[in-house]
Amino acid sequence: MEDAPGTDVGTAGVSSHRPRGMAAFTIVWFGQVVSLVGTAMTGFALTLWAYRTTGLATALSMVAFFNFAPMIVMSPIAGVLVDRWNRKWTMALSDLASALATLTILLLFLTGHLQLWHLYVTGALSAAFQTFQWPAYSAAISMMVPKTQYQRASGMISMAESGSGIAAPILAGALVGILGFERLWVIFAIDLATFVIALGALVIVTIPNPPQVESEHPESLFRQSMFGFRYVWQHRPLFDLQMVFFAANLIASLCLTIFPALVLARTGNNATALGSTQSAAAIGGVVGGALLTAWGGPRRKVNGVLMGMVLTSLLGVLVIGLGRSLPVWMAGSFLMMAVMTILNGSNQAIWQSKVPPALQGRVFSVRRMIAQVSAPIAMLASGPLADKVFGPAMMPGGGLVPLLGWVTGSGAGAGISLMFVLAGLAGALVGAGGYLVPSIRNVEKLIPDHDAPTA
Repeated sequence: MEDAPGTDVGTAGVSSHRPRGMAAFTIVWFGQVVSLVGTAMTGFALTLWAYRTTGLATALSMVAFFNFAPMIVMSPIAGVLVDRWNRKWTMALSDLASALATLTILLLFLTGHLQLWHLYVTGALSAAFQTFQWPAYSAAISMMVPKTQYQRASGMISMAESGSGIAAPILAGALVGILGFERLWVIFAIDLATFVIALGALVIVTIPNPPQVESEHPESLFRQSMFGFRYVWQHRPLFDLQMVFFAANLIASLCLTIFPALVLARTGNNATALGSTQSAAAIGGVVGGALLTAWGGPRRKVNGVLMGMVLTSLLGVLVIGLGRSLPVWMAGSFLMMAVMTILNGSNQAIWQSKVPPALQGRVFSVRRMIAQVSAPIAMLASGPLADKVFGPAMMPGGGLVPLLGWVTGSGAGAGISLMFVLAGLAGALVGAGGYLVPSIRNVEKLIPDHDAPTA
């Protein structure tokens, strides 16, 4: 399904010697590594700015909501357009939109006009364009690397995402310490420079597009946007698998969204402590990605998904909730991301193997929507639950301290810790419960590979 030799699909009909295949994937991957470092630095700086400005977990949960909700709303239509458009330039457009959002924040900050609601607006606009990035990137990988390398490619992507988080919090924290909050614009400028590198990497490579699936009866954009829902519903084991992610993401988002507030509240707004936990999580993601890249993942990928959920919840979320010191939070963050990388890589490999590449844009967008539509609800609830319910209940003299104070202690941040404990136990039950559903447990047998020989 490769293009004819010497043809760059980014410029139809123009002969070139641009990198292709695994070499092209590696170049794009490197560009994303650099860009993600800049993006993570900006995210770290804005988290500190938002919490320092308000002192509320709700501020962080609202920023997270506006950075996420547009992806859910636009996913079905984005998938249709990704399957129609050139995937290389779709990815480039998404990166460019994110760069423009960062530029807007930079200008507002330099002129002294940056307010919390500006983060909501720029986050929502950037997220709307990023909705196209993930299905385009995922579908492009299916055309760039052989099927036997899907899990390893997923491992490399996870390493890029996590690796960026190792240096970014340390660099951003150091710059904040040296320059002060008055010069956060330096971090935003660095982010803009990394976008240039990512866009350059996309420009110089060839990313094949799959053959278009033509229909004798062309459908409207709306009906095509519904195709992904019909496909996933007709392949019921895949739908059931995503419902496990629906429940797991609902539970996890209730606490992970406000993890920075937990650390900052229990350390007296210590930016170094927050950076250390984020770096530990990123190192865990790199280790998990390296393991997945070298190992290739479990033979039965569904075990990587379900057992991964159990271990992520118990070794990560639960440990963070029980912890009252930086070393424990760092250990929980490391283990959580190490296992989560294998979990997500295994799930990605299942879907890439089962769904034809020409349909992956539409199907993957709906797949993501099903799994994550619960997360915005949890994000909206997490801040108020921490600030109005669990936080006061776990302060000295609070109603839950006599009953649960021995678990998390009391005082600032103890309520968020309790939310982590409850979420860790619930998440483990969700993962284990997946084994009780035959369609989930046997998804790899029930759904044939898209390239399996037909009888």
